[in-house]
Amino acid sequence: MKTEITEQHTMSVLVDNEPGVLARVIGLFSGRGYNIDSLTVSETEHEKHLSRITIVTTGTPMVLEQIKNQLERLVPVHNVIDLTVKGRSLERELALIKVAGKGEKRVEALRLAEAFRARVIDASTEHFVFELTGRTSKLDQFLALMIPLGLVETSRTGVGAIGRGPEPME
Repeated sequence: MKTEITEQHTMSVLVDNEPGVLARVIGLFSGRGYNIDSLTVSETEHEKHLSRITIVTTGTPMVLEQIKNQLERLVPVHNVIDLTVKGRSLERELALIKVAGKGEKRVEALRLAEAFRARVIDASTEHFVFELTGRTSKLDQFLALMIPLGLVETSRTGVGAIGRGPEPME
């Protein structure tokens, strides 16, 4: 029996900025048993009342194509781009990371933060809150290193993504 390999894809969905749109998009995923690994949404064109929903999801190539096609059929959706298929996209995520510790652990946390270009945005003699921006894999790596140093709490924004080049999404 042949098992298909799953892939993680980032999709950018341009929608009308109106009540209920996000619920319909999420309903499409949950109703069909698809998982959302990351979800961000924000108004991007105020004058046109448009929002961009960035969804990171995992599935087989056939499932990912089904998701894209079903998103395109939703009424408030203007455009769906699978940025992973299109290639050449930029993806970033922001995390706020609280680390508590003293002595050598504190010094090591600061050293690693500097190496990862994380900014200290809050500090006391017993804790730090770091701000880190980058690819999801960079954030994951930093968090793994912070666990033994006193990781207390993390808040992540989810992936923001945009295609390279001068062309707009539309």
